[in-house]
Amino acid sequence: MTERAAPFYCPYCGDEDLRPSEEGHGAWECRACNRAFQLKFLGLLAEGLKREAPHGSPTGSSHGSPHGGAS
Repeated sequence: MTERAAPFYCPYCGDEDLRPSEEGHGAWECRACNRAFQLKFLGLLAEGLKREAPHGSPTGSSHGSPHGGAS
């Protein structure tokens, strides 16, 4: 199992003097502003990543004429 990534800076003051907290997994202490915080991964979004169609590709229309009119 790999180690978790550590935060680079405090989300409150922006300082980089962070230490792991004894409060548990994902808990950190900032020595600059004397705050403690916890990081937690909540999960993936249900929508996921929305991918756009490449420029110039068909949009899924089943019409034969690009102008939509009858000849």
